[in-house]
Amino acid sequence: MSKIQHVYFDVGGVLLLDFSGTNKWVELRRSLGVTEEHDEKFESLWKKYQDNICIDCDVDTLIPEFATELEISIPDGYSMLKDFVDRFDRNLSIWPVVQQIKTQCSIGLLTNMYPRMLGHIMKKQLLKDVEWDVVIDSSVVGFQKPDQQIFELAESLAGVKPEEIFFIDNTPQHIEAAANRGWATLLYHSQNPEESNQQIIEALDLSIDKSK
Repeated sequence: MSKIQHVYFDVGGVLLLDFSGTNKWVELRRSLGVTEEHDEKFESLWKKYQDNICIDCDVDTLIPEFATELEISIPDGYSMLKDFVDRFDRNLSIWPVVQQIKTQCSIGLLTNMYPRMLGHIMKKQLLKDVEWDVVIDSSVVGFQKPDQQIFELAESLAGVKPEEIFFIDNTPQHIEAAANRGWATLLYHSQNPEESNQQIIEALDLSIDKSK
């Protein structure tokens, strides 16, 4: 591996534990009153907007359509975006790794996000207070992983060669797209963060004081 000068982290499924590998998506549907017989229709509606949901489609604007099409009563003031974020959990075990990496090179976020979601995550303090050198939010820049444009932008903002970037993500397609550009990559397993953290430590030859 070439000398790494910059490390990009995905947010959902890496820096925090989202719906990946959990039953939380089903739990959200049930809390809205979506029954099993309407699950397929719910998924069909969701997929209708999936290409734009991390670009410029605010999920809260979809609530009236979901209520009408699924014949469910959604309380006034309900925010699907907030409901998503409220179901996320902190990944406390990764932060000693992040902090050690920051002493050795620059770090950044490279994340597919619904509009306004990253702000909600920060407000809820699901991420540690770390000074990121680069923040790339798909809903802000208008590109999403695995589109090549977002990786080109990431290279430009990091200011390093592709082979000097290390990228940590929990989605195989995103890892593959980055690897095809010459980035060093690691597929993070959200259900076993401790093992994935150890893989990062070994890949980057970090020295972690786990007592802190």
